[in-house]
Amino acid sequence: MLNEETVDSFERDGAVVLRGVFKDWIEPLRAGVERNLAEPSAMHRDYSRGGGRFFGDYCNWRRIPEYSRFVTDSPAAGVARTLMGSSVARVFHDHLLVKEPGADVPTPWHHDEPYYCVEGPKTVSFWLPLDPVPRDVCLEVVAGSHAWGKLFRPRRFNGTAYDHKSDRLSDMPDIDADRDAYRILGWDLELGDCIAFNFRTVHGAPGNRSAGRRRAFSLRWFGDGTVYADRGGETSPPYPQLAALKTGDPLPLDEFPVIT
Repeated sequence: MLNEETVDSFERDGAVVLRGVFKDWIEPLRAGVERNLAEPSAMHRDYSRGGGRFFGDYCNWRRIPEYSRFVTDSPAAGVARTLMGSSVARVFHDHLLVKEPGADVPTPWHHDEPYYCVEGPKTVSFWLPLDPVPRDVCLEVVAGSHAWGKLFRPRRFNGTAYDHKSDRLSDMPDIDADRDAYRILGWDLELGDCIAFNFRTVHGAPGNRSAGRRRAFSLRWFGDGTVYADRGGETSPPYPQLAALKTGDPLPLDEFPVIT
């Protein structure tokens, strides 16, 4: 399903757009999103600051049947294996973000690995919009940032920093103050299109200034060589059931299964 050029772009830039790969899964996932909105988990968040609603929720793929079928029956696992160059694809978690019209709250520039309790060389996140997304409200990525060799201090969407006790963390540069210094990628996305990016790729998204909803379903995967990472503080998602693990420990298969 993926050609060599697509894989090469992912390895070089840390991100690539996949056209039409999930077009048959839009309606099932939309049904799952409506179920998720009606029955949010205990981890759901409302990031709204006036204007339209900005809703987020995590780790629902086992309890929402439409999400479960996407994980197990869609091409997602095979695509993840190919992009990562991994012998296996293990599902980490799902993440729903819904920006209603007028939810003009940006998703700040960040990369995901410092938020997570995992680290490894083979990772990929799928950002799959369930509504057409024009370029001006699309998620953006900084090409090549996955290879900068830095971990940036994670911050909540309200701007406060996580209390991570680590000297490995740097402050995120002010990318918007000097956008011309970076190669920033973004796309017009139609239904079925998806952006795939490495856990270390810096990305962000503007608020929803359009007249329509922007529902985005994300699914995170990891492959060979990924292990537990103690971040010295809170992680997102929290995974308290892994508290007995130490950095470098293997990750439990019952929690993060291999999907074939």
